[in-house]
Amino acid sequence: MKEDIRWAEETLKSIVQKMRIVADRSKDKIPYTTENGIHDDRSQNDGIGWWTNGFWGGLMWQLYAATGEESFRRIAEANEEKLDRVLINWNMLDHDNGFKWLPTAVAHYRVEKNENSKNRGMLAANNLAGRFNAEGGFIRAWNGDAKVRGWAIIDCMMNLPLLYWASEITDDPRFSAIAVRHAETSRKYFVREDGSVNHIVEFDPYTGSMIKTYGGQGMREGSSWTRGQAWGLYGFTLSYIHTKNGVFLETAKKIADYFLSQIPENGLIPVDFLQPENVTWQDSTAGAIAACGLLTLAEQVSGEKETYRSGAMKLLKALADNNLDLDHDHDQLIEKCSAAYNDEKHEFSIIYGDYFFTEALNKITGKELFVW
Repeated sequence: MKEDIRWAEETLKSIVQKMRIVADRSKDKIPYTTENGIHDDRSQNDGIGWWTNGFWGGLMWQLYAATGEESFRRIAEANEEKLDRVLINWNMLDHDNGFKWLPTAVAHYRVEKNENSKNRGMLAANNLAGRFNAEGGFIRAWNGDAKVRGWAIIDCMMNLPLLYWASEITDDPRFSAIAVRHAETSRKYFVREDGSVNHIVEFDPYTGSMIKTYGGQGMREGSSWTRGQAWGLYGFTLSYIHTKNGVFLETAKKIADYFLSQIPENGLIPVDFLQPENVTWQDSTAGAIAACGLLTLAEQVSGEKETYRSGAMKLLKALADNNLDLDHDHDQLIEKCSAAYNDEKHEFSIIYGDYFFTEALNKITGKELFVW
């Protein structure tokens, strides 16, 4: 335990040293990835609505929590303010409202009780609640044509804390009730018997009956997209924390046990646990997210505590040894991330890989700003 804390402190120290330089270089951007080691910028034009646009601000808040340095806080606040353009554009609001405003506005509110941030979070929460399909008990995923109006995805388990937070600060149970219904539906239709999860489930939007599952960002229907497993693991853990419903804890443990059983010897996570042996693509984000989930889950259990914690450490140390870029001339931290198995591009940097790796280190060192 002490050795792990020392390791995390040293790793975090190196990240902070690099990110002081990177943050200043990218302070006017909202990055998603890097090109030749330089952050892109999703804050321009329609790019402002991209689903990952809260993670840069979230990374800044985690660095502020670790250091107390005002430069990180100022950049986080700027990220939050830029997202106001999204709050007034219905086409840019979707099931990922949590990913945009939990690490930005809600994080800001938790730190300073800023009323403007509370307003932003509540606007996002109300919109997310408005996506709830009462017949099927699910929150609709993407915007778009009629084809997707009955689609829900496992990722949304990580957006539910926006609704739990909204109930908490308003003392209004409506938001939490919607989150619980969605979590119950996800437990029933997304989580398989072996603990693996589906990415996409289609429901009839009029009757609520389940129609079919899709492979989504995994290899194929019925496969095991690793980031989806990580979203489920962490997401059900968070629903347990917010509700104390033991069913959600058991579901989180079921997914965690499956994930742990699939980790390769080297600790580096593939894009899909069922991908062929000759396909070597990694998704470092899945490892970082799962590590956060495992560390959080370890704090909620007794008998399995060390199993989950040691699993998280294996994932984090594998990332640090193989895929952590500490070169001050490069903007990315975590390399070899993949968005989807069937994409043409694989193993590049993605901002939420940087975010969750840093969040995990803050958890271990006791410096985490809890945004979920």
